[in-house]
Amino acid sequence: MRTFLLLAMVLLAGSWIQATSQQAFSADNSPSSSAAPLAGPEQPLPYSHKLHAGTLGLPCSTCHTKSAFGDSLRIPQATACMECHQAVATDKPAIRELAEYAKSHTIIRWVRIYQLPSFVRFNHQTHVDHSANCEECHGPVPTRERLFKETDLSMKWCVDCHTAKKATTDCTTCHSLQQ
Repeated sequence: MRTFLLLAMVLLAGSWIQATSQQAFSADNSPSSSAAPLAGPEQPLPYSHKLHAGTLGLPCSTCHTKSAFGDSLRIPQATACMECHQAVATDKPAIRELAEYAKSHTIIRWVRIYQLPSFVRFNHQTHVDHSANCEECHGPVPTRERLFKETDLSMKWCVDCHTAKKATTDCTTCHSLQQ
């Protein structure tokens, strides 16, 4: 009975998240809207994915390194950025500010674009191991100056992708249903 109730709560929460994320997806900077060239939230420091991932061709994993367990990817901090920027574009004010963040070990409070609910597990490595690429979930990142929420990432969207790729759609793949 407890398992049934927990499953029902997860399904209701998933429906609510799907509905609210779909509203946010269609209401904010969706690709179909007439988004300005710099769509997306302003970050504490300017960062161009178009330059780094597009023009320079850096793979996502250059900056977004694996966590200790390899299941999630980190949002880079100043010390990681300074690995290149000790010698690159050091005269730019934003790079000087970045260097100050690194020197003082201050955390850069990047504005998150995607945030999954706490009851959802997502393993980046598993998806990479099964030939998923970053753009499938995050959109054409190498063409963007600023990132914005391009994919709704609702439960329905994930299940549709899993179904199309013949991957498991068992609830326990993404949700903990422990009593």
